[in-house]
Amino acid sequence: MLMRSMMIILALFTLLLLVLPLVLPPLPPPPLILLFVPVLIMSLLIMLAFSPARDLNVLLATA
Repeated sequence: MLMRSMMIILALFTLLLLVLPLVLPPLPPPPLILLFVPVLIMSLLIMLAFSPARDLNVLLATA
């Protein structure tokens, strides 16, 4: 029963994603500075991923 209801909800979301762009008016493009926000977040995440751990306990816990 739960799987069936989840499939119905996913189908409704898919239908909304297909219909709403046709119904809603087009939006103006965002300011240029806002386009750099995802790039900044991704670069920070990459820097965090490759930075060495400073605490020895973190290294031992992940090993």
